[in-house]
Amino acid sequence: MNKRSRDNEIIRDILIHIDETEHLNQRKLAIELGIALGMANAYIKRCVRKGYIKVSQIPPNRYAYYLTPQGFTEKTRLTAEFLADSFSFFRRARAQYAELYKSCARNGWTSVAVAGVSELADIAILYAREHEINVIGVISREYDGDTFHGLPVISSLDLVSHFDAVILADIKSSEKRYNELLKSIPSERILIPELLSVRRTSDNEFDPIEK
Repeated sequence: MNKRSRDNEIIRDILIHIDETEHLNQRKLAIELGIALGMANAYIKRCVRKGYIKVSQIPPNRYAYYLTPQGFTEKTRLTAEFLADSFSFFRRARAQYAELYKSCARNGWTSVAVAGVSELADIAILYAREHEINVIGVISREYDGDTFHGLPVISSLDLVSHFDAVILADIKSSEKRYNELLKSIPSERILIPELLSVRRTSDNEFDPIEK
């Protein structure tokens, strides 16, 4: 995600929270958005300068935030933009995972593990079923012991008894996850959608479309 997209995401979330939450303060907002308090303060000031938010002081030393008509309009615009981007992302991910599963079929691979718990993993698991690929489990240290789409989540690939390949679906740390997987399996058995932009470290690069 580039800086402009991230800025728009934070501003959109601020406007939504102010619109939907009573008695909202900056500390609570920062926690809800998962950002530093100073950053939340900076974004609120930007929203005020742009005319999206009005601030009223409530004694003692407390503030109430309200959306202006311009703020409502901007919230609607950014939400629509987000939904359009999400749909575009979904279509790209669906097409790229479809190609990866076709490559599995060409190689006679029928069982895979999915690395990562994310929206991308949702798509990977959904379309595996359409291509008659069996997902045997999901790899994630953070969610070890949970289930995801009815599949067991385990901490390490070493705990999986049989699989033909691993489908990468880690959005936040895809490069790191790829390098961790390399310790257990060869690069050509790690299938990666292009949208993750992972640079392979092996010369034996697997091309799912041409092979």
